[in-house]
Amino acid sequence: MVQYFELKSKYSDAILLFRVGDFYETFGEDAIKASKALGIILTKRNNGGSKIELAGFPYHSLDLYLPRLVKAGFRVAICEQLEKPSKEKKIVKRGVTDVVTPGVTLNDKLLNHKENNFLCSIHIEKNDFYGISFLDISTGEFYVAEGNAELIKKLVNSFTPAEILVSKAKKNLYHDLFQDQYYCYQLEEWIYQTDFTREKILNQFGVLTLKGFGIETLEAAQIAAGSILHYLESTEKNHLDHITKINRIQAEDFMWLDSFTIRNLELVYSQHHTGSSLTDIIDRTTTPMGARMLKQWILMPLLSTNKIKARHKAVAHFKTHIELSDEVESYLKKIGDLERMVSKIATGRIHPKEVIALRNAAECFQVIKDLLRHSENEELILLADQINPSEKLILKIKEALQEDPPVNVLKGNCIQEGYNSELDDLRNTINNSKQLLTDIQVAEAEKTGIANLKIGFNNVFGYYLEVTNKYKNKDLIPENWVRKQTLTNAERYITDELKKLETKILNAQDLIQNLESSLYNELVVFLGGYMESIQLNAHLLAKIDCLLSFGKLAYKHDYCEPEINNSLVIDIKQGRHPVIEQQMKLGENYVPNDLFLSNEEQQIIMITGPNMSGKSAVLRQSALIVLLAQAGSFVPAKSASIGIVDKLFTRVGASDNISSGESTFMVEMNETSNIMNNITDRSLILLDEIGRGTSTYDGISIAWSIAEYLHENEAARPKTLFATHYHELNELANQYPRIKNFNVSTKETGNTVIFLRKLVPGGSLHSFGIHVAKLAGMPVEILRRAAEILTELETKSVGNGSKEKLNIPSPPAQQFQLQMFSYDDPKHKEIADALDTLDVNAMTPVECMLKLIELKEKMKET
Repeated sequence: MVQYFELKSKYSDAILLFRVGDFYETFGEDAIKASKALGIILTKRNNGGSKIELAGFPYHSLDLYLPRLVKAGFRVAICEQLEKPSKEKKIVKRGVTDVVTPGVTLNDKLLNHKENNFLCSIHIEKNDFYGISFLDISTGEFYVAEGNAELIKKLVNSFTPAEILVSKAKKNLYHDLFQDQYYCYQLEEWIYQTDFTREKILNQFGVLTLKGFGIETLEAAQIAAGSILHYLESTEKNHLDHITKINRIQAEDFMWLDSFTIRNLELVYSQHHTGSSLTDIIDRTTTPMGARMLKQWILMPLLSTNKIKARHKAVAHFKTHIELSDEVESYLKKIGDLERMVSKIATGRIHPKEVIALRNAAECFQVIKDLLRHSENEELILLADQINPSEKLILKIKEALQEDPPVNVLKGNCIQEGYNSELDDLRNTINNSKQLLTDIQVAEAEKTGIANLKIGFNNVFGYYLEVTNKYKNKDLIPENWVRKQTLTNAERYITDELKKLETKILNAQDLIQNLESSLYNELVVFLGGYMESIQLNAHLLAKIDCLLSFGKLAYKHDYCEPEINNSLVIDIKQGRHPVIEQQMKLGENYVPNDLFLSNEEQQIIMITGPNMSGKSAVLRQSALIVLLAQAGSFVPAKSASIGIVDKLFTRVGASDNISSGESTFMVEMNETSNIMNNITDRSLILLDEIGRGTSTYDGISIAWSIAEYLHENEAARPKTLFATHYHELNELANQYPRIKNFNVSTKETGNTVIFLRKLVPGGSLHSFGIHVAKLAGMPVEILRRAAEILTELETKSVGNGSKEKLNIPSPPAQQFQLQMFSYDDPKHKEIADALDTLDVNAMTPVECMLKLIELKEKMKET
């Protein structure tokens, strides 16, 4: 327990898993926390008269329980026995070999193969300036950036780190940015110093300057990056050779997507449990690296027309060359997760089966290279030329490892026969020990003439030669034989040759295990020399996988190649929503829509129309088409001409932030303010139901003013789609030349409304909310009363300029049910009885008309 408490004092903020024999034990507060998180029994242990809480689990269950602890929000320090127990040692040496946190893990059970697991560090300086860094230790990806709070929030929401590091002194400033949205760990303030952190980076990459990485002048970013490297050391991550470079994030190279837009458009996560995100729908990647890169492409669309067009050409090639696509895909399926294999090589955690998987992947490099070099597409040829075939790597693994080795090298039969002569000799000793002993027996019998010479074994002195009393003649016993035991009928002897063979046989298993481990470790060191080459191949193949994924998507769902240009126009013909169209029921068809936006002609489109008619779908599909185009994908439309969009903003949906004391309307205004303060000429803005979180006239006033501001603002004319139920806003089109009215059309048949889903010019004067309430199953009494009130309200609306006071009739005192007759009136009862006795089917049309006239006259008398 003294040993335990010494280690616990060094890792006081983590749960310490203390290896004791075949169990990992936790004590005290750790045991209480672990038992609750893991659902294991909490007991007590008596230590010299004082009891302490105890909870543990078998060591072989670590992969089961460790992920549970980390996902419950705990840091976990793993303490191992560093030497074998023996009778001479009362207490074995122990030490912490790994510290696992949400952002620092190489455990496959904690990693999602389709997502990065980024650790982030934020350095907060004065005057709203920040340095930020992201590192995925499982793949070696390392990024830095600098900028204001908005950039930092955008990057954090794009990279979605599993853990964020921040100085204890700046925890309040961090909380102002992110509240409790991410798992945060606080470091000491002294770590966030220029000299200390810069030295960490220089040592990591073995350089004298950071100019080669393009971050020499980014002091705040360097502090963030260096603090991450320090943190890795503190968590026992000392093998970081796979982190070979650091990349600067150039914010000006990518479309601006704030956290609201990422959430509202459901780019990577759906806000509904049964829904699908954009990434879920479009991801046709084959490799884990490709899936992770595709997510980055979606969250960071390009602004360079040349780079976008290069991607489009490659996608077009895959779309039109199906045979090539199928061949490349078949080989990509054999690749596996190269990036995470490299991290396992660096840390020595790669097991033999994974090395074989690496060899299988490497055998595909040359094939994919050859396929793409003959593709006649510049982008694919450029990627192919950079692929390293790695022939020596393949040959080395083939020579060293068995074709189907065990996962654990200590189980034996891992190293290939013929790879090492000493190992072959030891294996021969094990496999042919009986024959080797027989050979000695035969040889000695021939030398001595002792015909019935036997070889035996006992636990006292091992292997021996046994001679019966018949051959006790000393003349037959060689001088080099040493007598070890006398029996009634026999004598037992040993020889040097026999003892050497005995030592070899008895120690062979341990020698084989040690030698195989040593040879395997040498192989892993050899693989380490190929880490940069494998990482480059992984990056190239991930790109190829993403382009192929876009090609397959375009082919299967009839996506078109968008025209990308530097104009200020967006012109989409028959655009469709990529997610909704793939989730429609069998037999349903998505209704496509055209969209034209121009800074000079049609800058703002006011979209009105009924609830459920598809206004929000039109808004979202327009944004997603633009985003997909600039990510390098084809788009769901007949044709699309996209003038580069530098910032995409959305204000969609209603939500509150109770923990921060923000109402639904306050959240709406925060998001809208963020948009208004960051617009440019190349921005695309989606506004859905602005102002509905407050009173009607408040809401109309705000929405009206925002539309005017976007139109009249001298600094920028952002293209805007403005969906609203405030039909009064239709008036704006009469006052401002670049504001146009459109509506999502409907068709009324009797009391039924059919949603046509088509965007057409002109404003709408109806929302059909009562009809939607009917579809939702609202009681008929409520619907009828609502219709009465609506009629009165519409006659006194803002739109007709009336200032007449509203006079909504009061409902009946007892009931809302409307009745044609009052049965308390004798005349009413007489008419009702007459109707009840009529046999309409037996009457001629003329008789029906005469009866109707008769009843009508009687009604006049009442």
